[in-house]
Amino acid sequence: MSSDFIIQLAGEAVYTVLKASAPMLIIALVVGLVVSIFQATTQIQEQTLAFVPKIVAVLLAVLFFGPWILTTLVDFTRNMLENMYKYIG
Repeated sequence: MSSDFIIQLAGEAVYTVLKASAPMLIIALVVGLVVSIFQATTQIQEQTLAFVPKIVAVLLAVLFFGPWILTTLVDFTRNMLENMYKYIG
């Protein structure tokens, strides 16, 4: 295997991980921002208040985006194995 192939494969892997995790990260960011604004306006400074809504939101995002994430990861794996088979065979 050439170093160009490995570098391309690593780049595709990083892109796939970012693409698959983006929905949960964005939702957690938005929920955290909303909770922070709520805490600032009500002056409730409970540290654990931000964790429960984020956990629930990320869980719902995983349930909602799960099929798309699975399809993305399966497509990447299939593409990787096909490229390796072509390169080796």
